[in-house]
Amino acid sequence: MDSVGRFILRFLLVPLGYFAAVLAGALVILFGSWKLGQAAADPNAQVTAIFGFVFAAPVLVVLLLSVMWLPGAIGILISEAFAIRSWMFHAGNGAVAAWIGWSLFGYVDDTRIPLNKPLAVIAAGLAGGLAYWAIAGWSAGFWKPVFRRSEAAALPPGAASPPPQIR
Repeated sequence: MDSVGRFILRFLLVPLGYFAAVLAGALVILFGSWKLGQAAADPNAQVTAIFGFVFAAPVLVVLLLSVMWLPGAIGILISEAFAIRSWMFHAGNGAVAAWIGWSLFGYVDDTRIPLNKPLAVIAAGLAGGLAYWAIAGWSAGFWKPVFRRSEAAALPPGAASPPPQIR
């Protein structure tokens, strides 16, 4: 019965972890690549920052949710199947999935200039992978319990030595 409960828990934690990973990656893109934090601090560019936070950020999150699920799901399925709980695996999975998802995007116009630089994409993938690990990756694999109870092996009768005698 314990494994059924863990299986149901995985169905809740994995999508929640994926959503947190996308949010973390989107925040890295918003603040690192698009520099909306710096724009919000500049009085001349606050309108641009508000537009970015109100309109562009939700579009970015929806876009990342729809594009990143397939590359990310491959690594998530591997980690669940083999109970890989390493933060390095999940951070690497996030970076590779972000790179693949970024490669799927076309260019904005004919100038062949990408929307984001590769360093920002890799940083967003690393942040997303670590966010996924913090929620769902550290306990991956429903069939392998996280905290095992130590069961003391019972000795067969007559195997123990007799108690010491005081003379």
